[in-house]
Amino acid sequence: MSESIYISELFSSIQGEGILAGRRQIFVRLTECNLDCLYCDTEFKRSDNGKIESRPGSSELINIPQPMPLQRVVDIIADWHKQLPGAHHSISFTGGEPLLYADSLAMLMPEVRKILPIHLETNGTMQLALSQIKQHLDYVSMDMKLPSTAGCTEQLWDIHSLFLREAQGSNVSVKIVIGDLTDPDEINRVCEIISMVDRNTPLFLQPLTLCDGSIGIKVHHLLKLQELASSRLPDVRVIPQMHKLLGAL
Repeated sequence: MSESIYISELFSSIQGEGILAGRRQIFVRLTECNLDCLYCDTEFKRSDNGKIESRPGSSELINIPQPMPLQRVVDIIADWHKQLPGAHHSISFTGGEPLLYADSLAMLMPEVRKILPIHLETNGTMQLALSQIKQHLDYVSMDMKLPSTAGCTEQLWDIHSLFLREAQGSNVSVKIVIGDLTDPDEINRVCEIISMVDRNTPLFLQPLTLCDGSIGIKVHHLLKLQELASSRLPDVRVIPQMHKLLGAL
């Protein structure tokens, strides 16, 4: 593989969100995103330097030139898997928005999938790019962006619906970030989209984490939204960002 890819961070940590929360993964965080959500805490601009852990789980990040050759990514993942046999459940491709690199991922994913299962974290807006790589995926964690928390000016409901349909056949789940301004209409819209595709799709309600680390939703409002979603879908779970609570990467 002679191609290269822009990586923001490559590290080993605990998955803090969604269906694989609590699992240890190797994270491949790619640069760039097609959205600009208000709560985003990730630097996703492309640069000449990325960061990689000096050893898996050390939290010591060192600079590495970008773009990184695809074969180098495979070699690092294979080495970490060899160093810590059984420690990692899967590889998480995250961002930014990893589907912006669908052409490169179509070459990279079949190789790293020989080592560990693949988990894709995505904002759920690029269904055509998903179609290029979904045969290589074991898990898809799809965000639905709520206007009340993400602040996206464009209504994304129809796009999310198309994406969720395209994701069928993989182990797909949906995550929404909820805050004090999230209203029942948004929850109903999410539940409607899921029900029209597969109502058994797990839905994760993730309390908004504010810049100071506090939670941006009162418990009574959180429970009201959970009650509403659970009245329409059979698998609704509330999970805060566990890695934030642990102080992990």
